[in-house]
Amino acid sequence: MSDFSTARQKMVDGQVRPSDVTDLRIIDAMLAVPREDFVPVSQRAMAYLDIDLDISAPGASKRFLIKPVVLARMLQAADVKATDNVLVVGCATGYSAAVVAKIAGKVTATEGDPALVAKAADCLARLGSSNVVFKAAMAADGYAGNGPYDVIVLVGATEIVPNDLYRQLAPGGRLVGVFAMTQPQRAMIVTHSHDDFGNRALFDAAVPVLPGLERLPAFVF
Repeated sequence: MSDFSTARQKMVDGQVRPSDVTDLRIIDAMLAVPREDFVPVSQRAMAYLDIDLDISAPGASKRFLIKPVVLARMLQAADVKATDNVLVVGCATGYSAAVVAKIAGKVTATEGDPALVAKAADCLARLGSSNVVFKAAMAADGYAGNGPYDVIVLVGATEIVPNDLYRQLAPGGRLVGVFAMTQPQRAMIVTHSHDDFGNRALFDAAVPVLPGLERLPAFVF
């Protein structure tokens, strides 16, 4: 077993399983996807740590792979099915999209930085994933063209109510993400039912805010 394979197993056994992630499809997906392939070479030694991993290129805006356990717990709460059409918002280099692709039928993944979109598409192509399409789009916009979606996953936090994303949910659809309107930040699930949107707190979590989902600065007189 390679060092990265060992680290991947330790990530699942030491971070994911102890956090009550029992969905074997998610566990198997995280064991199968080589997270080290989605980070810069200089960061590979940290690929499986319980941190939000900065994968930004020098001079580019900050982008992160969020903690693996937060992603796993949100996916479990969303109850992603093998037939679901899923939107992954803020996919960065594509790790989250690769994990979702293992458990969902069809995946659209968005990222605001075209260079990261190209990197993500290349990573998924090398893994042989054929059920993912990547689109350059800001987080708040989603991608209505491939909707409506059974599940929307925010791979980062939002400081605003993402109304445009809500409108891309199919009836019965679920959106999961970390909502940072108040402290502490909490992972939430939003469900579309009867033309209304109900929400429920899942667990406390703090992850970086996605570009485009920041709170507008308050006007000061």
